[in-house]
Amino acid sequence: MNLVFTLVLGAAVLLLAVFLWPLRRHRSRTAEERPLQFKEELAEELAIPDWKPEEPRPAPPMEPELPQAYGIDRLVLLVRDPQWLYAYWEVSATKQEEFNSNFGLEAWNSSRPVLRVYEVAGDNFNGTNASCYTDINLGVQDDNWHINVGKANSTFCVDLGRVFADGRFITLLRSNIVTTPRESLSDVLDEEWMWIEGVYRTLSGVSYGMSSPMLAEQMGLKKDVMPLGISSPGVTSPSGSSPGAGQSWR
Repeated sequence: MNLVFTLVLGAAVLLLAVFLWPLRRHRSRTAEERPLQFKEELAEELAIPDWKPEEPRPAPPMEPELPQAYGIDRLVLLVRDPQWLYAYWEVSATKQEEFNSNFGLEAWNSSRPVLRVYEVAGDNFNGTNASCYTDINLGVQDDNWHINVGKANSTFCVDLGRVFADGRFITLLRSNIVTTPRESLSDVLDEEWMWIEGVYRTLSGVSYGMSSPMLAEQMGLKKDVMPLGISSPGVTSPSGSSPGAGQSWR
């Protein structure tokens, strides 16, 4: 009887173990999948530094900008090179109102801007004594222009005006007078300097690099004469006059 009871109890324990084994593995796997639990820190335990609001940074200074207009009437003519001129201008609102009052309320709108380029003979230009001229049609917003005159060593003046439908040209502004430079070397020769270069080439016994007073002194000692026309400080001609007196410098 005891043997039977022992066998039945053992069988029951074995069945219970077999039944509970999958449930134990499931619990172990679930525990592994759980997120880690961190220890919660209280506010008084955290070391929080003193916080101060950030001070606003000052705005960078604004760079000054050139104004679009100055409110003055002007027309300036410049020389760019022997072939080109450059003109810039400004017409004030007062000048426009004056134009309308003289030629009609719609005179400004019924006319067009023109840049008239004169080739003049000198500085005594009065608007009518030009040798020739040419017109350049402008846009309404134009305030400068590069002018291809194509003439070196020539004198020019420019008028900014308005042209009506009937061809009348009304001058608003007149520029200064300019002269374009030469395109070649000057044909004017300085005889004084050519003569001195000859002295340097032909004079024997004079070392190069010598200053002009020393050169004049040594030449006087060798030739018993002081050469004329040597323009150096402290050197005068035998007559006591300044070197080169009576001669024009070019």
